[in-house]
Amino acid sequence: GTFRIANGAEPGSLDPHLISGVNENRIYEALFEGVMIPDPLTGNSMPGVAESYSVSADGSVYTFKVRKDITWSDGVPITAQTIYESWLRNLDPATGSEYASLMTDTIKGAADYYGGKAGADKVQMKVVDPLTFQVTLTGPVGYFLSALAHHAFAVVPMHAIKKFGTSWTQPANFVGNGPFILKEWTPNSKIVTVKNPKYWDAKNVKLDSVVFFASDDNAVNYRMYVNGEVDWNTASPPQDKIAEAKARPQKDYITTPYLSVYYYAFNVNKPPFNDLRVRKAFSMSLGRKNIVEQITKTGEIPTYNYTPPMGGYVGPTGIPENIEQAKKLMAEAGFPGGKGFPKLVLAYNTNTRHRAIAEYVQQQWGQTLGVQIELVNLDFATFLDLRKNGQLGGWDIARAGWVADYQDPYNFLFMWLSNNFDFNDPRWVNKTYDELIRKTNTLPAGAERNKLFFDAEKLLVEDLPIIPFFFYTTQNMIDLTKWAGWGSNTLDRHPPKFISKK
Repeated sequence: GTFRIANGAEPGSLDPHLISGVNENRIYEALFEGVMIPDPLTGNSMPGVAESYSVSADGSVYTFKVRKDITWSDGVPITAQTIYESWLRNLDPATGSEYASLMTDTIKGAADYYGGKAGADKVQMKVVDPLTFQVTLTGPVGYFLSALAHHAFAVVPMHAIKKFGTSWTQPANFVGNGPFILKEWTPNSKIVTVKNPKYWDAKNVKLDSVVFFASDDNAVNYRMYVNGEVDWNTASPPQDKIAEAKARPQKDYITTPYLSVYYYAFNVNKPPFNDLRVRKAFSMSLGRKNIVEQITKTGEIPTYNYTPPMGGYVGPTGIPENIEQAKKLMAEAGFPGGKGFPKLVLAYNTNTRHRAIAEYVQQQWGQTLGVQIELVNLDFATFLDLRKNGQLGGWDIARAGWVADYQDPYNFLFMWLSNNFDFNDPRWVNKTYDELIRKTNTLPAGAERNKLFFDAEKLLVEDLPIIPFFFYTTQNMIDLTKWAGWGSNTLDRHPPKFISKK
């Protein structure tokens, strides 16, 4: 049968090395398969293109055995050389991947190549034979195996890319190696995928097709689900429908803890947010409890730190809210009662929940700090472009969020490295922070490594280039009496390969 998904915003790309959003990753998991793929129950990595792997005693060398007779959808073989060329493409600065850092932070020689200090031959990846691929890491990177299910490590059809260039992801030119292949792409409407007969495990793929509908309107998505037009709604119901969704007799509104955080970023390199006192005042007067109880209402956890607890790691407490102290800090900064404070631009991407939160903080900060805030609502692609060019102006505060790609604190804290301009939108610089985070990749998992994470995050939450709001919960609507193979996990990963109708 056909499985229909209300997938959120229109994808910016289908090229695995150019995507960045959760909505794009869902499509990726239908069309492509990396060396490892996410387990539908745990979200952890399990074999994909590689049928097995081994790790050296010191944890720094991984050797992968590629499945025999595995091919692309056009019949071209996939070998160890394919993996080598694919990973090198993601690492090539000319590609423009936002996630090249997943490789530069882990693979020996990758940072020098990416930084132009060495050639590709210095990247410690090796084709041992047609079905054996080996990679040497910078140290015992404990999260490496988990990270391999991420699209940064995607295997891509280099032969099709060389032939068609940037148009290789169009339906007429598309070549994939996942359980489904691209049949139709109607921009801002839907993407239709159909079962890939050349997929190595096609006999265990039960769906005939998967359709991804593009809409960033929560009310539209909810209505489509209730009307039976989609089988899985990946977004939260609109605020006025949450009680209704919770009361549905089908028990198909599913929320679970989620390794993700909602936050706002400050443009710290221009006034007024180049002043720490102002940043503290805004954070201390936010009203996080009001946001999760009165606006989101879906079990989110207010937070003053950035990284959710995981694997034995618990982050620092952060700076608590105190409105009177916030007002004093504003006065010390030269803005008593908001007098003389410039009008701010708060940018957010189109979404009913983001709008509701933005309208709340506009009123909250206006009443408590006496400031004026202009709300700017943008489509997702335009919003990302604006946020990443924030050092040129255009915004003072920007909405943001982060969803874990793998289950390790590094996946949250690497974002704020001084040179990580793919994610560090505030352009925050702290050399001590950099040293602490980079050292974590030289240590195995454990208390010593977690202490480095803690010390680094303490610097982050006390200097406040960002304001953490809350840790998300997953918001899904799917009737599990009708569908099998969809399991809740803290990464909210649900590969369509495993989904079937009961």
